[in-house]
Amino acid sequence: MGEDNNTAMDTSDKKRILAQLKSEFGEIAGAPFDLPLDITTEQLQLICNAILQKEEASVYSFFVDEHEITSSLEETLKGQDVSSEKVLEIIYQPQAVFKVRAVTRCTSSLPGHAEAVISVSFSPDGRYLASGSGDTTVRFWDVNTETPQFKGEGHRHWVLCISWSPDGKKLASGDKNGQILIWDPETGKQMGKPLSGHKQWITCLTWEPLHSNASCRRLASSSKDTTIRIWDTVLNQPLICLSGHLNSVTCLRWGGTGLLYSGSQDRTICVWRANDGVLCKKLEGHAHWVNTLALSTDYVMRTGPFDPREASIVYREVTEDRDELQKKALERYNEARGENPERLVSGSDDFTLFLWKPELEKKPIARMTGHMQLINDVRFSPDGRIIASASFDKSIKIWDGRTGKYLSSLRGHVQAVYQVAWSSDSRLLVSGSADSTLKVWDMNTKKIAVDLPGHADEVYAVDWSPDGQRVASGGKDKVLKTWRQ
Repeated sequence: MGEDNNTAMDTSDKKRILAQLKSEFGEIAGAPFDLPLDITTEQLQLICNAILQKEEASVYSFFVDEHEITSSLEETLKGQDVSSEKVLEIIYQPQAVFKVRAVTRCTSSLPGHAEAVISVSFSPDGRYLASGSGDTTVRFWDVNTETPQFKGEGHRHWVLCISWSPDGKKLASGDKNGQILIWDPETGKQMGKPLSGHKQWITCLTWEPLHSNASCRRLASSSKDTTIRIWDTVLNQPLICLSGHLNSVTCLRWGGTGLLYSGSQDRTICVWRANDGVLCKKLEGHAHWVNTLALSTDYVMRTGPFDPREASIVYREVTEDRDELQKKALERYNEARGENPERLVSGSDDFTLFLWKPELEKKPIARMTGHMQLINDVRFSPDGRIIASASFDKSIKIWDGRTGKYLSSLRGHVQAVYQVAWSSDSRLLVSGSADSTLKVWDMNTKKIAVDLPGHADEVYAVDWSPDGQRVASGGKDKVLKTWRQ
């Protein structure tokens, strides 16, 4: 009888472990404590919130040796030799407190464009939706009633790219002739005269972030003519012309610390100071054209002062003045960026991606290999923790946003994947493909959540509204579709 008691005691002893909670930045939370091995994630949530003593309870995910604890600690440690002498480090990561639901159905198909829809984009607060097309027009759509609102005519060639100013009060569009127009979304009318100067077509447009300048005046454009121009959109004149690339500039990003990043078909990425146009660094490593760039702070700079956590179904008018909006945008930027500098990821025709810390050094953090074809699009998740890359090899690959480590492949499309967009809570990803479908992917399971057929041809452009309520897509069938849950 006594022996039985001893064995019972032994088994219960074995099932405990000494653990230490640590943040993703390596900060230690509390002292090491004793845990039962069969502890669940829900119980870990309670312990973590108690130790951190936050005013409001937060939602966390937990990792041991980069493996997420999904059900219980025991499950995660299965097959690993865990010593009860050693302290087990459990990394906690705060998750978005709000949850975006997956879109499941097409709520409207909006004809209007006479040629392929090349770009679609929601404004920073999700209030407006704009699209650019091969029919030379920019169209504005009413998001609430899902009907056409304005038709912007002024371009004389295909509209290749569009970009919202971070205060949501202007839209810039660039065409194949090298002209840029600025539009007022309230009226659908052109603001001022066209911005002319580029000799060949416009490849990318990006605005100065709101936290750097509350007036949202400065716009940067890149072109096939190898130059980048910075414009004053109030005086409608060029401020600086940056020349340093030897071939077409394909992509452009305006960073949060006053730097411009440009990727080119000359295989390099240039880092410029936006105020005086000085070339600070050249990042080299790619063996073919650089197609796409993304910053870890892209999403927070795109949404500026508009926090997706505070999004409401009925849009409220913006009553704050410029300075208040700038202050709010700066707070959100600092929170998203944290202690570390911005990270930049580049995707190329050489089938690889590079992860950089361009403010600090020329050497990449990681070279990310695995795609079997060229890379079309790359995006950081809004929380900056994950990178998604879309390729002609029909797959989307998921990478760790800090180390560049490969995490998973999302397979399901049967033709090239052109573009991806994240939901504002970083839990879902939507992709558009040449196979005419959109697919919504769940980042917890790394599997397909919803398949969205409906387009009659290739889907070139897709965007998820910052308030999380809808997805818009457009493509070769000339129809703009909106999708909701």
